[in-house]
Amino acid sequence: MTSLASERSWLMDRSVLKLVHQCRRQIHTEFGVKLHLTEEHLEKQLADYARKTRSTQLTRTWKTLTEQVPQLNIEPEDEDDGLKRNYRGQVIADAPTTSANEGSTGEMNPPRKKKVIYRGQVVG
Repeated sequence: MTSLASERSWLMDRSVLKLVHQCRRQIHTEFGVKLHLTEEHLEKQLADYARKTRSTQLTRTWKTLTEQVPQLNIEPEDEDDGLKRNYRGQVIADAPTTSANEGSTGEMNPPRKKKVIYRGQVVG
C-alpha cells in the first residue's frame, strides 16, 4: 500500500507546485471552490475543473502541468453525450423537459390558471 506522500512526490518540484497553485487560484476564482493540497483526490478534482472551465488561462496552465507530470493526465470517467444540462460548466439538476408528443398537439402553452391583470385591465 502506497502512502499519500509517495503518490504526491511530484508536488516536491517547485515549478510543478507553482503551476498547481495557479490552477487552484484560478479554480477558486471561477468556480468558488477552494481545493487543498492535502485532499485525497486532488488530481482528479483539478482535472475535472480544468475540463469544465471556460478560462483559457486555466486550460493553458493545466496543459503545462500535465506535460510536466504525465501521471496527472486523467481521462474523464464517463461522458454524458450532452444529455445533461450544463450552466457555466456545472451540471444542473434535471428540469422538466417537454416530450415530443406534447409539442405535436398544436397547443404550445398550457392555459393560464389565474387571471392576469395589467394596468388595471384583465389580460388574456
